[in-house]
Amino acid sequence: MDVIAAILAGGRGTRIGGHKATVQLAGRPLISYPIAAARAAGLGVVVVAKRTTVLPPLTTQLLLEPDEPTHPLLGIITALEHHPAVIAIPCDMPFLPPPTLAALAEMTADVALLVPDQPFPALYRHAMLPQLQDALQAGRSVRSTQAQSSLAPESAASTDPATQLTVNTPEDLARAEQRISRR
Repeated sequence: MDVIAAILAGGRGTRIGGHKATVQLAGRPLISYPIAAARAAGLGVVVVAKRTTVLPPLTTQLLLEPDEPTHPLLGIITALEHHPAVIAIPCDMPFLPPPTLAALAEMTADVALLVPDQPFPALYRHAMLPQLQDALQAGRSVRSTQAQSSLAPESAASTDPATQLTVNTPEDLARAEQRISRR
């Protein structure tokens, strides 16, 4: 399979108090959840981060993106410069089901979304690299870049809204802890 999971960890994490990848959720670093889901889906995994990003010990390849700008598109571009196809996953998505990631990896479009109008996780193929670079240069968001893509994205809609839960704030972390404790 030529698709790998690119776990994006280059953000500032200011809303959660910094160092998002190392935030503990049920005794594990937050970044460990999407890594485990991607591996369970049979995907190779890389982590994309800035040189200054604080990370827990990793057993995955680490790709360093430039220090500026701080933008998720930069992580996607960095991963695509090294791999032909990537599923971009933020490090703060702890509830992604492996079968859903595997289904996303099987999609054939140059851009494919897990849920329509939600920017992550998303599949990108190398053919999208010029459009992504242009969007980064123009300062566009990931969502607007997907919407303006010259290619109509496929969608692999997920039925569980919790798969889209991101942990951006202490309140989000508390909700994630509650979800795990109910399992």
